[in-house]
Amino acid sequence: MGFLDFLHRPGLEEGLAQYQAIPGAVLLDVRTPEEYAAGHLPGSRNLPLQQLDEADDRLPSPDTPVFVYCRSGARSGQAALMLRQMGFARVENIGGLLSYHGRLEH
Repeated sequence: MGFLDFLHRPGLEEGLAQYQAIPGAVLLDVRTPEEYAAGHLPGSRNLPLQQLDEADDRLPSPDTPVFVYCRSGARSGQAALMLRQMGFARVENIGGLLSYHGRLEH
């Protein structure tokens, strides 16, 4: 392990592959409903960052793996931190759609 390896996080494609490999995992888009409607990853759920702490009934159980993304990776980083503070043990910030070149749903 190199000195800066702790800074590595998976890219969106890598994170998406990890999500797809785990049955029951949740892919969470924390952008606004308008951003989500304009294009989102297939199979994702929309839960805006601003509503995350109020959304207990829309979140999976705390032991469910959750993969979080947004536009650039900033909001998903905040959401991952919040989810961990809420007791979610398996949270991965997979970054933002700006670096993604795959198919989106509308």
